[in-house]
Amino acid sequence: MGRTSDARDRLVTTTIELIQARGYAALGVADICAAADVKKGSFYHFFASKQALTLEVLDVYWARQRENWLAVLRGDGSALDRLQSLLTVQSDAQCEAKARTGVVNGCLIGNLALELSAQDHVVQAKLDDIFNEQISLVALLLDDAAASGEIAASGRDLARSVIAHLEGMVLFAKVTNDPGILQPLFSQVKLLLGAA
Repeated sequence: MGRTSDARDRLVTTTIELIQARGYAALGVADICAAADVKKGSFYHFFASKQALTLEVLDVYWARQRENWLAVLRGDGSALDRLQSLLTVQSDAQCEAKARTGVVNGCLIGNLALELSAQDHVVQAKLDDIFNEQISLVALLLDDAAASGEIAASGRDLARSVIAHLEGMVLFAKVTNDPGILQPLFSQVKLLLGAA
């Protein structure tokens, strides 16, 4: 019986790390293969192109993130407590990245949206799907907050504003290489929501 290869998983995991560290445009297939210790022929066995790998990277990355989001959003506490927990998890991830690597990496999804959304319509559609799912998850949470009287209104537009604020603040943390910028994130979102 032949040995099971983990080459596909290594390509995906390595590409997540490389995109976080260097961005998409700076990466070639040869760079990815060298970092993942996978032959170029094996790359093309698994993926037709760098674009195909990027779509898989987004699926894997968001699947991991979604699991964390759902655990927090379906957890205990009031709706606003759960929203604060979600924002804290995002902020803590940037602090951990800075402590581990010396740099704030930002959000892979947001980074790719900035870099590729006007260039690659297939990746753009995947990013749009992910952001729409995030908006839907936050909208459900805001509905709970409105039903319990924590906030006066809810809806997708307000949920989109919460996601936009989160992504924007993570971008500022990346630009300044300072995760401390994220400290007032929840208090700012509460103002956005009109919460006491």
